[in-house]
Amino acid sequence: MVIPPASPMLLTRNLLYTGITRAKKLLVIVGNEKVVEFMIQNIDVKKRNTGLEYKMKQ
Repeated sequence: MVIPPASPMLLTRNLLYTGITRAKKLLVIVGNEKVVEFMIQNIDVKKRNTGLEYKMKQ
């Protein structure tokens, strides 16, 4: 899992958790240790406006 420096809005614990739980046999995290630590501490949850519900109803 590549974790590049990015906007804090994108570096969430939820995203890290998703990457970890989807690994089947092995997980290698590539990135700055401070960025990973930030993600662990970042419990901020934003509402995602993807439009998926609208598209599925079409």
